[in-house]
Amino acid sequence: MKQLRLLLFSLSIALASLAQKPVSLKSIPFPLQWENQPLAYSIKGDSLVIKSGEKTDMFRDPNVTYNTDNAPKLLFVPDSDFVLTAKIHHPFKTKWDGGALVLKADSLNWIKCCFEKDYQGFHRIVTVVTKDVSDDCNSQAIKGNAVFFKIAKAGNVITIYVSETGKNWYLIRHLQINNALEWKLGFLSQAPVGSSNTVTFTQIKYRKHTIKDPYIGE
Repeated sequence: MKQLRLLLFSLSIALASLAQKPVSLKSIPFPLQWENQPLAYSIKGDSLVIKSGEKTDMFRDPNVTYNTDNAPKLLFVPDSDFVLTAKIHHPFKTKWDGGALVLKADSLNWIKCCFEKDYQGFHRIVTVVTKDVSDDCNSQAIKGNAVFFKIAKAGNVITIYVSETGKNWYLIRHLQINNALEWKLGFLSQAPVGSSNTVTFTQIKYRKHTIKDPYIGE
């Protein structure tokens, strides 16, 4: 029993160290930091894999019956204006499993651009904007297990796009945020009711840029 307690203690120390250690990603010119611990992760070039554990999510229900923010997120402090794109892929094993791009200031102010298995089993584009409480905006369903997201910030305006090819982008959200807050940007994996979920982010591209026309994305 004593050996088991020592093993569990050592594991908790190792996971804490993992969460605190800065991470480098080829496509991102800033150090990244874990918020909440993944079960595992790997980085190769401009690709990132995050494995989340059971009952991990990020949502503040409008009915105030569900409030959690324990999904593992790999975040960095971006430029004041930016464009981030990535291809998100995961196996869609269990309802609500998802992978997302995230923009977060604090627990009451954040945006989640999620590719999620919805309550009917579809592979759904879901965006969540949280200002004290979350909305839950369900967009189109995608036939495959992969999709591209793009999130752009220009001043206090955020524009979110989706694409099945990474070339022809469709605008799905256009909104304001509180620009006085310090925002962090990054990647999330969630498994709200499942045992785990492994999300792969590929073709990650980041640049300091102010988009001029939100309907074009440039």
